[in-house]
Amino acid sequence: MGFHLPLYFPFLFLLCPILQAAESQPTCGKEVCGNITIPSPFGIHSRCYHTHPRFRVSCNKTRKGEKPFINVNGIDLEVLDFIYSDAMLINNPVTYINCNKDSVSVDLSGTPFFFPSDMNYFGSVGFGNLATILSNEGHSLGGCIQLRSDDGASESGCITLIIANFTSYTVNMTAMYPDRKRCASAFIFSEYPFGTYSLPTGINIETTHVPALLSWNSTYCGDGGCKRPGLGPIKFKTYKVENCGNVPFHYPFSMEDQDDSNDWFKVICTKTANEEKLPFLNINGTNLQILNFNFLDGTLTVNHSITYSNCRKNHHNGMSLNLTGTRFYYSDSRNNFWSSGCGNLITIFGNETNNLLSGCLQPSCRINNKTSPIGCPFSIPKGLSSFFANLSTKVDSSDYRRKRSCEFVSLISYDYYNFLDDFDISNRTHVPIQLQWSTLISGECHLNDSSDTSCTFNGEYCWSRLSSIHLCACYRDTSDISYSRSCKDGKCDNYKYCNILCLNTPNSYCSSKFCPPRYEYNSTGLLCERKVQNKNTRNLKSIIVGCSTSVGTLLLLLATWSLYKALKRKQKILLKQKYFKRNGGLLLQQHLSSSEGNVEKIKLFTSKEMEKATDSYNENRILGQGGQGTVYKGMLIDGSIVAIKKSKMVEGKKFDEKKVEQFINEVIILSQINHRNVVKLLGCCLEAEVPLLVYEFIPNGTLYDLIHNQNEEFPLTWEMRLRIAIEIANALFYLHSAASAPIYHRDIKSSNILLDDKYRAKVSDFGTSRSIALEQTHLTTRVQGTFGYMDPEYFRSSQFTEKSDVYSFGVVLIELLTGKKPISLEQSESVRSLVSYFLQSMQENSLFNILDPMVVKHGTEKEIIVVALLAKRCLNLNGKKRPTMKQVAMELELVNASGGNVPEDHGDEESEIDDMIHSWETNPSCSTSRTITTNSVTFPLNSSL
Repeated sequence: MGFHLPLYFPFLFLLCPILQAAESQPTCGKEVCGNITIPSPFGIHSRCYHTHPRFRVSCNKTRKGEKPFINVNGIDLEVLDFIYSDAMLINNPVTYINCNKDSVSVDLSGTPFFFPSDMNYFGSVGFGNLATILSNEGHSLGGCIQLRSDDGASESGCITLIIANFTSYTVNMTAMYPDRKRCASAFIFSEYPFGTYSLPTGINIETTHVPALLSWNSTYCGDGGCKRPGLGPIKFKTYKVENCGNVPFHYPFSMEDQDDSNDWFKVICTKTANEEKLPFLNINGTNLQILNFNFLDGTLTVNHSITYSNCRKNHHNGMSLNLTGTRFYYSDSRNNFWSSGCGNLITIFGNETNNLLSGCLQPSCRINNKTSPIGCPFSIPKGLSSFFANLSTKVDSSDYRRKRSCEFVSLISYDYYNFLDDFDISNRTHVPIQLQWSTLISGECHLNDSSDTSCTFNGEYCWSRLSSIHLCACYRDTSDISYSRSCKDGKCDNYKYCNILCLNTPNSYCSSKFCPPRYEYNSTGLLCERKVQNKNTRNLKSIIVGCSTSVGTLLLLLATWSLYKALKRKQKILLKQKYFKRNGGLLLQQHLSSSEGNVEKIKLFTSKEMEKATDSYNENRILGQGGQGTVYKGMLIDGSIVAIKKSKMVEGKKFDEKKVEQFINEVIILSQINHRNVVKLLGCCLEAEVPLLVYEFIPNGTLYDLIHNQNEEFPLTWEMRLRIAIEIANALFYLHSAASAPIYHRDIKSSNILLDDKYRAKVSDFGTSRSIALEQTHLTTRVQGTFGYMDPEYFRSSQFTEKSDVYSFGVVLIELLTGKKPISLEQSESVRSLVSYFLQSMQENSLFNILDPMVVKHGTEKEIIVVALLAKRCLNLNGKKRPTMKQVAMELELVNASGGNVPEDHGDEESEIDDMIHSWETNPSCSTSRTITTNSVTFPLNSSL
């Protein structure tokens, strides 16, 4: 079987450590270098970035430990962090001008990376210069002016916004004071690590690298985008964006009249007296006007009544709306308590008055007599569903305080502080407050973390469901073309901004520490992170079990595979033996062994050699198709070009035993022939499903094609026709007389005459040929042949003689003379048969009317007449009166040598021609219901043909 078990043991012992190493490799998207987690599509190992080599990360050892680097056009850039799903923070080199320092300019051209304008600034350090940043096309992207310093004791700098994304840049430094040219530097930097729009602290002329943000184009990764591996087929839904007035909203909010059980909150769209539409939300029986909907933050801004007010017109007792039992809570991060007045003590209580949450004291009225509101900053507890606010005047009894009569305390949204500047409490009953319908959880998420994904109809927002109460909500920045790809057909790219939202449930506030499945809370970073399997948790027992299972499985697979291969080899051998026997291999061996040295050696080719030679029987290799099979052009291993004939036996169905006999017969016949005008057989293949013959390759097609598809570039002259006729005659003379045993071809026709590179004739297709004993004069067989070439005497008697081949040769001869087909269905009945038409023309002395123009043009009249008379003799109805092929060959040679100076035809020509014409037109033996087998179809002879 070829399976030696001991040879595999060294490999098996090495396999276990390999498997352990493979198991210890972190999952792509979770690789770690130093303290940086490498997300997809980036990767350290080739299996993680192999389809996108630009995203390869190298983990290099530095003096500060291991650090991740990416190589961009030959420059190694240190990766500081991965900020967004499509942006990373790098250590970008500084450009120096007028300094004795080497500058490195980062060129991102030809890569998927670019510097995003909305995440980076242009900065410069120096004195009295105009610093300008130019794109690679030379367009200005921005610039700033450094301040002048006369004493040179301090450094100055400037920053500016960048107006467009770019891949490469140059810096132009123009001195505002030409008398001084000092060393200056310029750089791209991100505000992310510094948190301020100003020249970052610590950056000076000695700084060599500055943090900058790089983004990448997702189209580099193909249609799927540069996204993390998904979870399989996406369950995709779309939601329309509805509007009421100037407030747009979508899932999980919908109009009240929309029947959608998936939407939690129903919006009431009400018309005012002036036909203006306003959206409202009913919470515990109170309609609150919706001012704004923020999907990414999970908040809703509503017009909430002022909590406490002591105004005479608008008095409020300090009790808030009770949200208990709903999914809403007062936002702890988007609201703050504000009050007006001075010298008051503000106290805030929870659901119960004995639950003091916090409070603050307003400045004394003697110090602060302003009437504008002031903040009362304190931490609002998370999950606040109701509260009570109170304002006490006990702490300040000044005269000014007693004059105050209208003050308030209320929770107000951060987004509306600007309206407090002209706040008139006496005319206001409501203030904006943000309600929280979900909790924003710190951490990174991706749309394809889940297969359940939804988007708004315009693709601006998309979200995937991480659990029954967790969403990964993402926003597409429509102002930046690099993020313009939308969420279509269930394929969502990683959008620019993604947040984890935890949906509140009635009476259950979702804590920011409540992470989705496959996440865990990091108490140090105060965020939810994807769980990374700890490779140190594997114990020795699991390693032993894993290795044992792997080794056992591998042994079983190797044994099964070896057994399968051995059975397949045995099956192939048996199948080849079966084909060899079925294809007549034993019969061929019997014939070859019984021959007495008069048989050429036949090479047996393998089926594999034949498949390779024909390019697995490619249709483009087909040279032609005939009654006995299909012929392919092939090339053997030694480079020789051959013709490979595939026998026409129905594959996969009932096998035709008669076709096998014809095939073997052709092999045996051709093995006895060695003549320059007969196609040479090189060998055969019997182990394929159908037998194949390998011949020498004849490049110029058939005589049929040459006669009936003539072109002006290569005319078929009289000399060529006469030479070809002589070569065919010589080949038939050799078969009938000079071969080791007489051979009757039985299917002579122009399509079975091939032409080599010098247009020499080669007789082919010996499938129906027969070899006879020397004393035999004829063969009695089932009538077989091609209509138009068949001997009428053979058709009537079923006895095939050498004169039957002479008759067929006569038809080929008149084809050469006239250039017409033996049977022409397009012609009238009187001229449909070429033989009848030719003989009739001979009788009427109008031969030259039917000759090919090339024959008339190039041939001498006497030569043509002599050859025509010879053809007429070959077509005699009485086979005994036909000449032998030896006589035909000699007479044609004589015509060729002596210019037609040969003896005239003898006998009663006129009466013979009359008899032949009469026989073709009226002889009952030619119009019976008998049939003949041709190379392509069986013709009934009781037709008008």
